[in-house]
Order: sequence, then structure tokens, then C-alpha cells
Amino acid sequence: MPQINRRTLLAGAAATTALTATSNAAAQPVATTQPDIRGKSILITGCSTGFGRLAAEHYAREGARVFATMRSLPRTEADELRTLASDEQLDLHVIEIDVLSDEQVATGVAKAIELNGGPIDVLINNAGISFGGPIEIQDMEATQLTFDTNVFGAQRMIRAVLPSMREAKSGLILNITSQLGRVIAPSYGMYSPSKFALEALSEGLAYELVPHNIEVTIIEPGGYPTMIWSNSNTNSVALLERSDDTHTAGYPALVAPLGKRTGGGSTDPMDVPRAMANVIAQAPGSRPLRVTVHPGRKPQMPINALTAEVQVGWLGESAYGPWIKDVHNI
Repeated sequence: MPQINRRTLLAGAAATTALTATSNAAAQPVATTQPDIRGKSILITGCSTGFGRLAAEHYAREGARVFATMRSLPRTEADELRTLASDEQLDLHVIEIDVLSDEQVATGVAKAIELNGGPIDVLINNAGISFGGPIEIQDMEATQLTFDTNVFGAQRMIRAVLPSMREAKSGLILNITSQLGRVIAPSYGMYSPSKFALEALSEGLAYELVPHNIEVTIIEPGGYPTMIWSNSNTNSVALLERSDDTHTAGYPALVAPLGKRTGGGSTDPMDVPRAMANVIAQAPGSRPLRVTVHPGRKPQMPINALTAEVQVGWLGESAYGPWIKDVHNI
């Protein structure tokens, strides 16, 4: 086992017996009143709409250098961001990246690093996709696209940014998962399985990056009224159109609502960019592994606390112990 160089730990968080309280605290959005992210370089995927678009605009206005990426350029959303950057004199750059493309990921990240004059400080893996409906009706096209976007797309981006972050011995990766990456609701297709996978990828990565002083935080939003609902409806309708009764006949109650779903109510999607800004502004070594974001119920919080306790109890005194305890702020 190589020598482990631990980050500076939170003062007073030295005892494993404090784990449950620490984990519950870490699961809450970080309470920084006015996070200072000025001068940070932030690369965000999936910036055409939703959390990505809101984050790109907000962070640029707060003085960060933002690389807003999206697929299928040219497109109206890219033109809007470029106009905004010009009108408001923002340090905001639009780059084409389809997270499904190895080539575009490599080229786009290289361009961002070149424009930044060095390694990116923060990567936000936001791009995502969803199909509704029971597991059985998810054909391999839907299944592969969901995992390729939500999991493999994040992995492509991670592999592209990490060499330069490791060289700089600093960096932060924020992976946006979901409540449904920790708890299960029926009829969300491969969305929950893919987000569970991203949760596991993120936690494993967090442990492995401790010696390199690079942190990983998992952002777990609840339901918000973004375009993911209408996009999921479109995807679900296309899925039904190519399906047949062999698989759909067994689930009439679950199939009937597909294409008509809405969600999020009157919640404010800006909660998520603000929560991420709080994490970005925190001192290195003090950032939580998981942040839950929603004004309502957060059913994953006890799961997060329990799994943290299990990880420390299982591996805390092993050769990996310093990494595990560092990530859980023990």
C-alpha cells in the first residue's frame, strides 16, 4: 500500500463514535451565507437547460470562469449564453461536448484547459437522461443510452480532467445524482439504477483521490421543475412506440401515465446551483461527500448516514482507513 497523504481534517472530528452525527450534518446543504467562488474555473456538462444552464449563468455572474458545455452545436441555447456573456461581460465560454463521445470529451476538456491556462478547478457532471416506465419495458436502446449518459458520460469527463488535476494536486468533482440514486420508486426505468451506479463510482473515486488532494462531492437533488420531466416524457413515448405487448401488457397502471409526467411542484431549481456554490466555496478538506438538496423530504439521509457508518466500521482500521475516514471527515 503506498503512503497516504491525508488532507487537513475538520477540527474536532476525530472519533468514530461521532460518525452518525457527522454524516447527518454532511447530508444537509452547506450553510454558507455568501459563497465566494470568484476566480474559480468551473466546467459544467449539460448546460442547455435546467441545473446546468442556471449554474453556468449564476457562477459567471459571481465572478467564476465558466466553461458551459452542451451537445449538438450550433443551437439556440448556446447562442443565448454567448450573448449573455457578451452583454454582461462575463467570463463564460460555450464549448461543444456530447458526453457520449470520447472524441468530443477529450477535445472539449483540452480546449477548456487551454482557455483557462491550466487545470480546471471544478468539474460538475450534470448531463443526464431519463426514460420512465417499468424495468421490463426498457429495451436495450433505452438501457444503454441511460447508462452511457448518466454513468459512462461522467466517467469520460472524470478521466479527461483528472490528469491535470492530479498534476496540480487540487481539484473538485461534483457529480449530480438524485434522491433516486439512494431510494427506489417504481416505474422510473433505468434512471435509479444509473444514479445508484454514479453514487458508487463517486464514493469509490473520492477515496482513491485523497492522496492527490482532489475531492468529490455527490449532489442529491429531489424533484425540481426542470426540463428533465418533458424530456423524459418524450423519451418514454418513443420507447412505447417501439415496444409491443410482450412486455407492456403486464403493467397497464404503470404504462398509462408515461408521456404525461410532471414533477417538482413550485420548488426553486436554483437551490441546486446555490448548494453547489456553497461546496465549491468551502475550504479544501472540509467538503462533505454527499449533499442533499430539496426543501421537502430527503428520504436518503438515514441511508447516507448508515452507509458512512458501515464504511468506516468495515474499512476504518484497514490500510484504506485514512482514506475512508478522510472522506467522511472523521
